[in-house]
Amino acid sequence: MSYLEQARFGSAALVRFSDLRYDLLSALVERWRPETHTFHFPCGEYTVTLEDVAIQLGLPIDGSPVTGVSSFTDPTALCRELLGDSLVDGESNFTGLQFTWLKAKFGQLSATATEGELMCAARAYIMHIVRGVLMPDANNDKVHLMYLPLLADLSTVSSYSWGSIVLAVLYRELCRVTNPDVVDMSGCLTLLQSWTLYRMPFLASVSDQPYVYPLLNRPKITNVVPSSAYVDSHIWCTNAPIINFNMVERYHGDRVLRQFGCIQPIPDPPCEVGEVHSMNKRGKLMLDWGIKHQKFVALWNDRLRRRPQMVMTTDPQPSLEYIQWYYSCGKPYILGGQSTVIPPARAAT
Repeated sequence: MSYLEQARFGSAALVRFSDLRYDLLSALVERWRPETHTFHFPCGEYTVTLEDVAIQLGLPIDGSPVTGVSSFTDPTALCRELLGDSLVDGESNFTGLQFTWLKAKFGQLSATATEGELMCAARAYIMHIVRGVLMPDANNDKVHLMYLPLLADLSTVSSYSWGSIVLAVLYRELCRVTNPDVVDMSGCLTLLQSWTLYRMPFLASVSDQPYVYPLLNRPKITNVVPSSAYVDSHIWCTNAPIINFNMVERYHGDRVLRQFGCIQPIPDPPCEVGEVHSMNKRGKLMLDWGIKHQKFVALWNDRLRRRPQMVMTTDPQPSLEYIQWYYSCGKPYILGGQSTVIPPARAAT
């Protein structure tokens, strides 16, 4: 645990899965807009933000993007160096580590384990957290090897924006499942459901700004949130691309300023990253994604200057100007793009 805490994965290691409400998640998907990466509700735009990732998962959100080389000429040597062991010799050209292998090798540690063995086990545990907690996929029981080199020095793991990869994968999955032919969904659905219950008063009796502003009224929540979760609050509302190796998604914190207790002005048109939205890792051996996506990396590195002007308010209601713009440019209704009254008989079916 000391190594996990040093890497700022200690809180994520404590996450326990709860039963998912698929009806609720499906309703959210119907409100998701791929062009803005926000949910369009009648009251305005909302989304899962870096604030939610930092406070609910405890992950670092500021720092270097999680990127680099995604394939290796000698994965066996890499695993032996950083995990102290590797898959059987016949598996000499693998790209991912199976959960069953990780559990078999590191599920039990000797009471006399050396520091080196403890560090290898900590890396294996973080690899398991990356796929099993941060971006689970029911159709894939492996974690990609590309994350392992970033764990070589456990004292520098927290210098990466691990929280960004959670949102990048979740945003990508929400966009994918807006296709009515898609029947499954991956990503950190535990975070998505928890965010929903915190943010929507009609689902759970929690007011707006549940983490910061109702501190006096909700001590049971704030008492368990470590102070480190607020360290990077200065980038919660930035407008920048978030990066996970080949994956680049746009983060629009400036479109949901009411979530941070601020007045929401009419936002600028959303930025596009269309040229990389369908890019995958297949056939791109030894490609350094940090170089491939250097213009997006530069925008992320400029995240502090990409924050909007923020005006705090005690009234979370949207302005009349914003509502007029939103109802003309947004998509707050599911049926036909306009307010629709569903007859009781039809609603019952």
